[in-house]
Amino acid sequence: MKLKLDADGHAVLQDGKPVYTREDGSEVAFDVLGTTQTITRLNAEAKGHRERAEKAEGALKLFEGIEDPKKALEALGIVANLDAKKLVDAGEIEKVKGEISKAFQSQLDTANTKAQQLEAQLYAEKVGGAFARSKVIAEKLAIPPDMVEARFGKAFTIEEGRIVAKDANGNKLYSQSNPGELAGFDEALEMLVGQYPYKDQILKGTGASGGGAGGNGGGGGKGNPQGKWNGTPEERTAAVKARFPNLETS
Repeated sequence: MKLKLDADGHAVLQDGKPVYTREDGSEVAFDVLGTTQTITRLNAEAKGHRERAEKAEGALKLFEGIEDPKKALEALGIVANLDAKKLVDAGEIEKVKGEISKAFQSQLDTANTKAQQLEAQLYAEKVGGAFARSKVIAEKLAIPPDMVEARFGKAFTIEEGRIVAKDANGNKLYSQSNPGELAGFDEALEMLVGQYPYKDQILKGTGASGGGAGGNGGGGGKGNPQGKWNGTPEERTAAVKARFPNLETS
C-alpha cells in the first residue's frame, strides 16, 4: 500500500488516521494507535500461551513411565471395586453405577437441550439483529435484510459473545482498516458481498438498476409484482427471486 498525499505533499487524513491506497485503487484509513495496541495484546497472549505450555509440560512429568493410560485407568477402577466390595457385592456396585449414570445422562440431555435453545435465541438476536440494522444493506444492497441473511447468514457465528465472520474456507475475516482485529459485521458483510459471483445483481446501481428493475427497490419488472417488497416473507422471497434469478438463498 502507498500513503495517499494531497496536492501539497501532505498525508491525507480520515478521522485523524492516515489514508493508504491499495494496489486495486481502493483506500483504507490505517489506525496506527489501534495496531500498536493490538500488537501489544498479541505479545501478551503469546506469553500467556507459552507459560501455559510450560505448566502443562511440568504436569505431564508426573505421569512419566505410564505407557498405556487406558490400562492404568482400568487398574485404578479394579482397585476401587476391590475396596468397595468389603461393603457391597460387586454386582450391586455395577447396578448402582448404572442408575447413577442413567440419572446423570437424563440431566445432561435436558441441560444440552436448554443450552441449544439459548444458543439459537442468542444467534437470532445478535446475528439476525445485525442484518436488520446493517447500514451496508440499507445503503448499498438492492435486496431486503432477510434475503441477505438467507444468503450470507451461514458465514456468521457467535464466539465468546461476539459476532465472527468466516469465508468459504472457514477462515476468520479480519479487519483491513484495523489489522489484527476481527472484522466488524458491516465490514465483513462487504467482504463477503465482494466475493459473491452475482454481486452486481444485488448491489444498488449495478445489476439491480438494469432493464426490468423497478425504482426505489420496489417491484415493477417482469415477473415481479408491484408492492410485494413490503408483503409477507414469502411474497418478498418470490419478488426477489423473480428479479434476481441467480441469487442463491440456501
